Amino acid sequence: MVNVHKCKQDICEIGDRIYKKGFAAANDGNISYRVGENEVLCTPTLHCKGFLKPDDICTLDMQGNQIAGRKKRSSEALLHLEIMKKRPEVKSVVHCHPPHATAFAIAREPIPQCVLPEVEVFLGDVPITRYETPGGQAFADTILPFVEKTNVIILANHGTVSYGETVEQAYWWTEILDAYCRMLMLARGLGNVHYMSQEETHELLDLKQKWGFEDPRNTPEYKNCDVCANDIFRDSWAAAGAQQRAFVPPEASSKPSAEPGDSSRLVTPPAMSTDQEALIQAITDQVMQRLGASA
Repeated sequence: MVNVHKCKQDICEIGDRIYKKGFAAANDGNISYRVGENEVLCTPTLHCKGFLKPDDICTLDMQGNQIAGRKKRSSEALLHLEIMKKRPEVKSVVHCHPPHATAFAIAREPIPQCVLPEVEVFLGDVPITRYETPGGQAFADTILPFVEKTNVIILANHGTVSYGETVEQAYWWTEILDAYCRMLMLARGLGNVHYMSQEETHELLDLKQKWGFEDPRNTPEYKNCDVCANDIFRDSWAAAGAQQRAFVPPEASSKPSAEPGDSSRLVTPPAMSTDQEALIQAITDQVMQRLGASA
């Protein structure tokens, strides 16, 4: 027997976490939990996730019809239901707007691979959907090409959605992704990103398989793919408007490794254009003039 009240409490706890983490401002985000063959708990619309109570949680059927609850269901519940239909083992879905991961969604920048071991093991390649206005079936359908190959998806110009067997597990993937995106931004601010080698990344994928985590890069279809080049979802980038601009994989970089097989492959940000250099010089000149005038 599923303890429905406990599931509602778990939703409220995760709602509090995403609000306190800054992943869901005001009434952003939504959380669901499947408690039966045709019953799904869901957060209500226009309600701050940091102040949920079990009595606020709605109940839907698998077609999106609200069958219980004093408040109206989230308008984005259809997205959750499509994931659950495609992945019957999934019991919970978390959608929110973690700022660093959402920055990648806004920039349409694919998440680079071969950088952090924990990300290779727990997340793998992360896709970006094409954009659709949130709330309708067309928006829900944007995740369908990716659901079976990942547990976390970036929604173009919108946020993230992650899912798992419990609401806490579903939330974990989002927290890992946002922390990783923040690290990438900080590293790029320092001037470069070092990538692991193909060999080192395959060692992590072997560990992942031994630990029981599925990854399409371990299937025969992708076994020999270039794991550092986001090969799993690359074909979907054109439809999503995604393009590698800030984080270019090592194979595509003009800067070679220091040594053949060197694992610390350095990729530097693109050089500034002439116009950017001229702008920086003009600003510098103005600052120096004002400093001279005030001396």
